Amino acid sequence: MSQLNNEHGSSETAGYSSPKKKTGLRLFFDILGRKFWQLAGLNLLYFLFFMPLLLIVPAIRFIPSDAGVLIAMLVLGMTFAIIIGPATAGMTKVLRCYLIEKHTFVVRDFFRAFRANFKKASIIGFIDCVIVLSAIAAVQVYPALAVQMGTKLLYVPMVITYSVVLLVLMMNYYIYLMLVATSLSLKNLIKNSFALAFVSMKSNLLTTLFLVLILAFMYPILLYAIPLFMTLLPFFPAAFMGYIICFNSYPVIQKYVINPYYASIGEINPELMGLADEFDDEDSEMFEKLDEKERVIEKRKKGNGKRIS
Repeated sequence: MSQLNNEHGSSETAGYSSPKKKTGLRLFFDILGRKFWQLAGLNLLYFLFFMPLLLIVPAIRFIPSDAGVLIAMLVLGMTFAIIIGPATAGMTKVLRCYLIEKHTFVVRDFFRAFRANFKKASIIGFIDCVIVLSAIAAVQVYPALAVQMGTKLLYVPMVITYSVVLLVLMMNYYIYLMLVATSLSLKNLIKNSFALAFVSMKSNLLTTLFLVLILAFMYPILLYAIPLFMTLLPFFPAAFMGYIICFNSYPVIQKYVINPYYASIGEINPELMGLADEFDDEDSEMFEKLDEKERVIEKRKKGNGKRIS
């Protein structure tokens, strides 16, 4: 977790140095310890939005006709695809508040972000669902075709598909955070998340590794202790995985998106000064110009890194 130490190791910007506070791993476990039960509650709230998927199982079992089952699956699947993005935005908003030490009411702020970002988030969530379905289809179709046709060349499109899936996964580390933290257009949310997926590859791979480890922990429980798995699922691991993503990815957004914006108007990012509670995201106009000027990541002069300009 060296990346955690690197990204959270300093809070100096534009000549301002905040008082010494916990950083890196110490900060990670400090927030995790203080917010553990809130994270479990947030996970439960997020889990409720997976109910359309869970209802597919009884629909298959109890609806007598194949046509009825198909219609139920389509309706429940589409419902899930539309609401999961806004629900993820709501969870991300709460996690960001935890990270910047901003006071938050979980249910209120979750649904406030759900409503405020519904249009953009539902589009993002729908695209994510299509990508996941494509990945599932790829692992089913291409190996079968390769065996049937006797050629390994068909594994190439499968590798390409999973490379795209990995890229989209890394883009998701940033797109929901920028959605709830800025007023960027959907076009620029996609552009910036695409750029950050490459700009901070080390951080992204580290985040992916931790997510894989958590899923690897859950997999044997699913195989050998289904009742325990179903008991854990409403409380773990979605919000905890989201916390890891936010902790490792939000400093990257601050570095390349938020801090340069404040520097361009001659101000200091309040998040780095411990003043996060003194402004309200919905009432503030702090990021309106980001959207007005259609800001995208591009290179600075040599030695100055990259920023939104």
